[in-house]
Amino acid sequence: MPSFDIVSEVDLHTFTNALDQASRIIDTRFDFKGVDASFERDGLNATIFAEAEFQITQMEDMLRSSLIKNNIDPKAMTVGDPETAGKQVKAGVTIKNGLESDLCRKIVKIIKDSKLKVQSQIQGEQVRVTGKKRDDLQQVMALLKEQSLDQPLQFTNFRD
Repeated sequence: MPSFDIVSEVDLHTFTNALDQASRIIDTRFDFKGVDASFERDGLNATIFAEAEFQITQMEDMLRSSLIKNNIDPKAMTVGDPETAGKQVKAGVTIKNGLESDLCRKIVKIIKDSKLKVQSQIQGEQVRVTGKKRDDLQQVMALLKEQSLDQPLQFTNFRD
């Protein structure tokens, strides 16, 4: 019976590459010459350090563009509010990895409301969809791509 999994994952190596690219952009930009600005990574979390709040917003945009260049959906990134710490301003960046249970339930509800002949079940941080026909599964994929969810989705483990 054909099936596939709906997941939301970000590769750590790709995220590290995106941060490195954004750091290189900061090093070469004229308006950041002599400014103490940097990114610091801790797993799938990062911290943006700069001297002023407007520089934090510029660095967010740089990070977003480098995420896009590395094929990471910028919806996966959540940026916290800037905090002043001494002479520096910092903001936390969190990358969403895995589907939360509320989002899993929402996906299952969307699939059931579509009246397609498929079954969906929540398995931890992913949703497995099974059906008798490959075409039904492809319709589910197209349906979920059209939805505006808060998190990027990937379709993996397609079995025929």
